[in-house]
Amino acid sequence: MSRLARRTALITGSTSGIGRAIAERFAAEGADVIVSGRRADLGAEVAAAIGGRARFLPVDLAAGREAIEEFAARAGDVDILVNNAAYLVGGRSTADTPEDVVDAALATNVKAPYLLTAALAPKMLARGSGAIVNIGSINALTGMPGSALYSASKAALHALTAAWAAEFGPHGVRVNTIAPGPTDVEWSTPIRPYLERIVATVPSRRLSSPAEIASAAVFLASDEAAHIHGATLAVDGGLTAVTAHGAARAA
Repeated sequence: MSRLARRTALITGSTSGIGRAIAERFAAEGADVIVSGRRADLGAEVAAAIGGRARFLPVDLAAGREAIEEFAARAGDVDILVNNAAYLVGGRSTADTPEDVVDAALATNVKAPYLLTAALAPKMLARGSGAIVNIGSINALTGMPGSALYSASKAALHALTAAWAAEFGPHGVRVNTIAPGPTDVEWSTPIRPYLERIVATVPSRRLSSPAEIASAAVFLASDEAAHIHGATLAVDGGLTAVTAHGAARAA
């Protein structure tokens, strides 16, 4: 039985990587999928590859409230929202991070999911059902050099999960977070040697795949997770577990 049948799911940043994998898996589970992103060519390609269960809506999530509210209106009634789009920042010391990069990261990683959720959640609350899945990061859970800005922005998204679970849960809308670890996606190729050094120390001894993140998203969006509110599910091969254990042992 399809776990997401008769539901409409909007996945931000779903023209590539983890977002695309989630869109493809949601469609396979019976959902009507709204693919979104800035590039119309990639969006059309993804929607066509998925087939009749998908459509593409372009959006620049960093454009502010008016653009996001107009995008939400075009999306219509949404049963599942996946806040996946992210501005990636890595390898920058705090002192060497320009202000425009700070603004861009906070606009995409914090402000955009906040405003989009504010636009879409009221209809979910009125229906008394819905699921929101925030794609956070293990960077929000562990300290990593060169990642202060990205970690802070993702930690804010994790905090929003907890606050929204408290705010929306009593009205039938569940909110949870997935925290991916190092994942085998297009943008990771240039830093593969660095990532391989990290995963060599964790239980799985490999990178996560986008498909594995998508499987977690299906679970959290489905009725199988009906009593899960405000949780953070790390899909990281055990990285945060052994990092936390090592830190506690060293303390």
